[in-house]
Amino acid sequence: MSKVILILSDALRYDVAVANMGFLGHLVESKLATLFKIVGELPSMSRPMYETIHTGVPSSVHGIVANSVVRRSSMPNIFRSVAEAKKVTAAAAYYWVSELYNRAPYDRIDDKETDDGSLSIQHGRFYTEDDYPDIELFVTAAHLIRKFSPDYLLLHPMGMDYHGETYGSDSKEYRNHAIHQDMWLAPLIQEWMEHDYSIFVTGDHGINKDGAHGGTTPEQREVPLFCFQPKVKGRGDTGEIISHLQIAPTILKLLDVPIPETMGQKPLSLD
Repeated sequence: MSKVILILSDALRYDVAVANMGFLGHLVESKLATLFKIVGELPSMSRPMYETIHTGVPSSVHGIVANSVVRRSSMPNIFRSVAEAKKVTAAAAYYWVSELYNRAPYDRIDDKETDDGSLSIQHGRFYTEDDYPDIELFVTAAHLIRKFSPDYLLLHPMGMDYHGETYGSDSKEYRNHAIHQDMWLAPLIQEWMEHDYSIFVTGDHGINKDGAHGGTTPEQREVPLFCFQPKVKGRGDTGEIISHLQIAPTILKLLDVPIPETMGQKPLSLD
């Protein structure tokens, strides 16, 4: 059993991540990590995919079918399952995550920082602006880990989505931001693995050259899943195509938390 960090990099496209995130690529080449390709669930939009990733069911089942659907999750999910197992949860994330798993609608003052054991996200630090600096969010997550040692933490930066929607995916700004995320995460990943965290890095959706997502093309759907486990050899680049629906049961299995029956996909084989 280990603790788990899910780094959900908004709009992190598979090909851009593999080509530009050199530290993560090094871990894959050295077989210190495992890499899968995800063909993402639909619609390739943010709020539906946050819920799909955390519940392990498609949007037509959980009902968060568009970014405009503002309500709490009604399905068993990672945060609720971990909290009910008397473990500690945390998130440094966009405010839509707070609306899904804590309170909706979001209150910019009351909900920005939460430390409340009765909530699904017990220790939350949330932001509302799409251009909020990723490096500041990474430091916030690192602080939560040092202070609370959560069993499950979600780290959700918006920088790739912001640069992709502003400049398009075929831009130096979008590609270079993947390099920056990799550079900022590298020392933190090392620290977290030394503290026995299993770490996943993925995206909710991709993005196309027009700066759009929501559709069915590979550019909008294909995202990576990098997996790192402390003191466990990885499988390198598996070449396997997997589903967003497998993330939630995999995380709960690592946490030794019962997997809800609604999560019908099997956990991934990581070693």
